[in-house]
Amino acid sequence: MAAKLRKGDRVIVLTGKDKGKEGEITQMMPAEGKALVDGVNMAIRHTKQSQTAQGGRVPQATPIQISNLALVDPDKGGATRVGFKMVDGKKVRFAKKSGEVIDG
Repeated sequence: MAAKLRKGDRVIVLTGKDKGKEGEITQMMPAEGKALVDGVNMAIRHTKQSQTAQGGRVPQATPIQISNLALVDPDKGGATRVGFKMVDGKKVRFAKKSGEVIDG
């Protein structure tokens, strides 16, 4: 099955504590069904001080379920679903809200 969301896509969170926040996908984890989104689902990681690095509380993005994410429409903005169609003999993704081709 083709991936509807990919690394580099601008997405919006649909449910959870970060509902409504937008960010860019930095890493996909298809085996777990999760994605790492910049600035979303942040957790505090406590690091110990070493000779090279300062210790303290470091905010870090944690993976979020792909089902809780939706692509941001490139034309109209807001959440949109993703469809597939053939353009010049090539399969491309498009935003269902505006019909805009996402890649290709």
